[in-house]
Amino acid sequence: MSTPRNTSLSPALTLLMAIATGLTVASNYYAQPLLHTIAQQLGLSTASAGSIVITAQLSYGAGLFLLVPLGDLLEQRRLIVTMTLLSAAGLVLSAMAPNLTLLLLGTAITGLFSVVAQVLVPMAASLAHPQHRGRVVGTLMSGLLLGILLARTAAGLVSSLADWRAIYWLAAALLTLCAVALAFSLPRRRQSAGLGYGQLLGSVLTLFVEEPVLRLRALLGLLTFCLFGLFWTPLAFVLSAAPYGYCDATIGLFGLAGAAGALAANAAGRLADRGKGSLATLIGLATLLAAWLPLAFAGRSLWALLLGVLVLDLAVQLVHVSNQNAVYALRPLARNRLNAGYITCYFIGGALGSTLGAQLYARLGWPGIVGAGVAISALALVVWLTRATASSAPSAQRDSSSSPDIDLRSR
Repeated sequence: MSTPRNTSLSPALTLLMAIATGLTVASNYYAQPLLHTIAQQLGLSTASAGSIVITAQLSYGAGLFLLVPLGDLLEQRRLIVTMTLLSAAGLVLSAMAPNLTLLLLGTAITGLFSVVAQVLVPMAASLAHPQHRGRVVGTLMSGLLLGILLARTAAGLVSSLADWRAIYWLAAALLTLCAVALAFSLPRRRQSAGLGYGQLLGSVLTLFVEEPVLRLRALLGLLTFCLFGLFWTPLAFVLSAAPYGYCDATIGLFGLAGAAGALAANAAGRLADRGKGSLATLIGLATLLAAWLPLAFAGRSLWALLLGVLVLDLAVQLVHVSNQNAVYALRPLARNRLNAGYITCYFIGGALGSTLGAQLYARLGWPGIVGAGVAISALALVVWLTRATASSAPSAQRDSSSSPDIDLRSR
């Protein structure tokens, strides 16, 4: 295995990579505040409109498993630029789609290749100085979170000024510009694991068998992002109905309420740099459970809804960044595969949450969403409290030396 040396990661390049991370991941979330409008224009039911979000999550999960490991095989700058352009192509297809079938196809293409964000994050972690790695990962995760949340705001605003298709055209143009900037700014970097593609995918599963920390953090990631999808998928229907009756632009503004979660991403990174990632995880999981108290009143109280959005997004990002820093510490030369395994589970959770949210809201309304949220939050906290000690990081300490990286040559 070739071992590229850490190179200086300038603040400007870190910012560009954070912007790129946010723009690519945002592509999967433009539809969320527009679901009721898309449903009306295309003649869809609530459940059918929800399939747009589910398709985005599932295709993203497939890309995580099938494409992200290529970062340990191919030249990373070329891979990143190519995937960014293909994601933009999917947005163009969605903008042109006359029916649900083509809209789902464009959504799937965009979701599949927008996993480029998860090639950028481990690349930045590798380029960063070890003492600043948590901060760099936190910065990119702040960009990712802002992309997810501001995507809703931008989609609602642009839809009100034009129509729901306009945001897809605008996003495709921005991604194309971003691909050009990355092509000129990123260093050429290739980190070969010495494996064929099939072996590379198999080694992701091997890492799950060998690393208890990865298994624990992946399960926590699945549960926490399940809550994210559970909440955000039906929210557009809640806000467009009585007593709110909001338009697309107003619904999109609710993404701003969760933007403070970007602060949690940076805070988690700094705590990880000080060796307090476990504390950040515990705080995040406890806060996640507490978030459903105000959210229980969100169907009739705007202030309760805003408070719940703020707390929920803060908690999800605190746990997520803590998870990623713990996973990246395991095997430095397998970060793309570790990230692929973890984030695949993370977005499987998102797809499950979106599916559950659409079905529960259609059958039980908002009380069904709150009940499921409390149950899943409590489960995540119990998992951490009962398994964290048994799955602590002797492997992380072991893999910080050079010998385990040599062992990867045989995988």
